[in-house]
Amino acid sequence: MRSPALRHVLTHLITPLLMCIGMGLAYMGAFVTPEPHHLPVAVVGTSPQAKVFAQTVKDTAGDKLDVRTVATRADAVDLLTSRDVTGAYVPSAHTPELLVASAASDMGATAVEKVFTPVAAGQGVPLKVTDVAAPVADDPTGQGLFFLLIALSIGSYASVAALGAAGAGLAMRVRALLVLGVSAAVSGIGALLAGPVFHLAHHDLAGVWGMAWLYSAGILFIGVGLHTFLKRWTTLTMMVLFVMLNFTSSGGLFRPELQNGFFGTLHAFWNGAGFVEGIRSLLYFGDDGLARTVWTLVVWLLVGLVVTGIAALYERPRRARHAAGHGETAPQPTFTPTSTPTSTPATTRLSASVPAPARPAGPETEAAAEAEIEEEVEETVGV
Repeated sequence: MRSPALRHVLTHLITPLLMCIGMGLAYMGAFVTPEPHHLPVAVVGTSPQAKVFAQTVKDTAGDKLDVRTVATRADAVDLLTSRDVTGAYVPSAHTPELLVASAASDMGATAVEKVFTPVAAGQGVPLKVTDVAAPVADDPTGQGLFFLLIALSIGSYASVAALGAAGAGLAMRVRALLVLGVSAAVSGIGALLAGPVFHLAHHDLAGVWGMAWLYSAGILFIGVGLHTFLKRWTTLTMMVLFVMLNFTSSGGLFRPELQNGFFGTLHAFWNGAGFVEGIRSLLYFGDDGLARTVWTLVVWLLVGLVVTGIAALYERPRRARHAAGHGETAPQPTFTPTSTPTSTPATTRLSASVPAPARPAGPETEAAAEAEIEEEVEETVGV
């Protein structure tokens, strides 16, 4: 290709086109056709009739449902609050009841209602739905936590461009300190959004901030470390890790039981799922399962620290060579014997000549480097 400018533009178009493909595959694959896959439900009762009913539901649903029986309604509530089941059906000839916990997943509760409403209708009686763990009135669908995840993610991975590209001239330890400050700022903004602004969290706001910091710091450390090796491809990598795979597997819109096996598997260990499920545990389920989700976020943070440490070791000899190549040394005069018109042939004098200092890198080189950094930052923030 003869035109460098055209080649430059086409190269930069690779990233958004790959993002288009990746976002389409990820979002449409995860959200377009939610179907139950081994959705856990319970039937209350130990009588032969209850067991036959549970088996009938299982046979009818096939792999869509995992059906178990429990002895009492209280046992069913315990399973719901520990999120071991998505719904529990209490059979009755007059007032059958469906227990759900919509704070765990509004879409999951809706899916269970679709399963058991026809059962009650077949008996000619209305189905009573009881929500044992409902989200706050300020977040009626419980999906506000998913949008909080999006805000934290954007603030974190977009900051990687500034810290990685614009801060490339800084020592890694300085960038690491900036990561700590930026993650504190991003998580602080998240806590304000969750608390005073939109009232998603009516209590334990400090815990929300702490989990938001773990989540944000993990993303930032991973991104800053990867930037040493990937440069302008860091943006695409961060989008894959913390948007395409992260939002889709977080459980913020659909529980893993309503998604295909790929995203359901990621839900078990991805950092977005750890954040969303951890905040749900903190706000609605009495800290049940909180320790596991916190450890998920801690592991991601440790991965980020390891990646950043490797990047620092990689940069150290390169910085030393760069400093040696651009170090300033005092100019040394050189002396050459020259004859003077009035001297005798046996006499000479030394004339000193001082070499000109090495010319620094030209402004064109510096301008090109700054332009490349600016392009990367603008590309990331634009995305």
